[in-house]
Amino acid sequence: MLARNTATHTCKAVFHSALLAALCLPLAACHKNKHARNATSPISGGTLIYATDREPVCLDPHVQGDMPQVFVAQQYLDSLVSMDKAGSIHPWLASSWDISPDGLAYTFHLRSDVTFTDGTPFTAEAVKANLDHMANPATQSSTAGGYIRQYHSTEIVDAHTATVHLSRPYAAFLEVLAQGFLGIESPKALARPRDLNCQAPVGSGPFRIVRWDRQNRILFERNPAYHWAPSYALHNGPAYLNRIEWRFIPEPSARFAALQAAEVDAIDTLPPEAQTPAQHNADLWLLMADRPGNPTNGTLNTRRAPFNDARVREAFLRSADIEGALGSVFFHHYRRAGGPLTPTTPFYSPDFEHAADYNPQKANILLDQAGWSAKDADGIRTKDGHRLTVHIPLRSSLSNSERTLWEQVQATARETGFDVLLENADDTSVNAREGQWDYDVRIGYWNTNTADVLRIVFSSEFLDAAGISGHHQNESGFSNPYFDKIVNEALLTTDTEQRRNLYYQAQKIASAAFLQITTFPQTTRLAISKRVHDIRLEPALNVTTLYDAWVEQ
Repeated sequence: MLARNTATHTCKAVFHSALLAALCLPLAACHKNKHARNATSPISGGTLIYATDREPVCLDPHVQGDMPQVFVAQQYLDSLVSMDKAGSIHPWLASSWDISPDGLAYTFHLRSDVTFTDGTPFTAEAVKANLDHMANPATQSSTAGGYIRQYHSTEIVDAHTATVHLSRPYAAFLEVLAQGFLGIESPKALARPRDLNCQAPVGSGPFRIVRWDRQNRILFERNPAYHWAPSYALHNGPAYLNRIEWRFIPEPSARFAALQAAEVDAIDTLPPEAQTPAQHNADLWLLMADRPGNPTNGTLNTRRAPFNDARVREAFLRSADIEGALGSVFFHHYRRAGGPLTPTTPFYSPDFEHAADYNPQKANILLDQAGWSAKDADGIRTKDGHRLTVHIPLRSSLSNSERTLWEQVQATARETGFDVLLENADDTSVNAREGQWDYDVRIGYWNTNTADVLRIVFSSEFLDAAGISGHHQNESGFSNPYFDKIVNEALLTTDTEQRRNLYYQAQKIASAAFLQITTFPQTTRLAISKRVHDIRLEPALNVTTLYDAWVEQ
């Protein structure tokens, strides 16, 4: 949705996360065969054709903020700071920074040699314009704006020094600034009407947007002036590729067929049924990595019956055979994510992976204890004349595989007496229902590079409707003062072990409350022609970067 999928952001047409069964365990970043990297020296020139499943609603990632936007943004935007695979923060557009003792002021010392592709110089004014833009309600920024709720103002110290003032300490501030959702855009371009900037936003990155042909493709061309790459890049200076053609091919089999026919050079969201053939194709290599954050899940609405009872919530989780569903639906290529954080998230603990595994016997005991002991003629449990019914709205944009997974949940839950209704509707209708808390389970996820995602999806701070669609970021309705205290304390310290301990406690509380059926981690899944080298995943969110990529001529 957004960083997660939400209301207007259509839940990712294909929720694909995976474990490369024969290649990598656990899945981090996997390459297959000798062609994967550096077969020869990089060559400048050429066009790379990249195909993905879903088109962004806007190319400016500040607006709304869904994953397709950040994949595109990674090609033309730079960030103030970068993050490495270990979670450490490094310079990028900001060459250094100072944090005040009270954690309320971040002074960024900026590079003086950066220019946006419209000719506008990068200065402290650009930092102010971008943060103000993200925080402005008119931008309708459900992701970037949500991440910087603590933002108060930016003070221009001089042309290349900006002091950002926060309303309260926010230890995750540098972490979220490393995400492409908070990439820095030309202030001149941001001054245009929102819809115009959505069509062709301007960054300082290695490529610039030439044209967006809706429902077809985005065309990029190289930025010849680029020489301020992040520390995780393999080179500095301009990108090797002359151009990128970013195509939209929603149908999974058609997308994979286009790669096999050499009509495209790389595809994202490799369908699970194509993974084994791709592994055995000597003309292809695979690149996959789990994305950090809150994994793909069904969040239970605790604000109404039946899930206002923790015993019923636990029974529902234990009635869902997720392991079996992942094996049959995703050909054993997708692994289970059992806890509230995916393993690639900082401060993740494996202790909560099995907090509510499939156990129908225990589910039956819990339902009896909760008073749902009688059954009607259909085998559905009843209480005080009411059937044990669970309403799950399904967006039209939900992938067929994800839909099938929930059909299997429906079948196994029925065995313990739940009447699970999978209610198909268009995205707008589902959005409206979610804004009114009219659901029992909401399907979604949240990709972010910080354990602060626990605060976003479970704390009472995020219960109020927000964003363009009146969407609630805390979809469970969970409200626990002690949990709120812990996740907010974690933002008051930069001490690693203190944060680890606090986030461990937060994971423990969320798991014990049985708020989500977690299914699998969101994953970037690429299949790539062997003529293409050094497509990589940036470390903050594990999304594609084509800056280092090159093609054999």
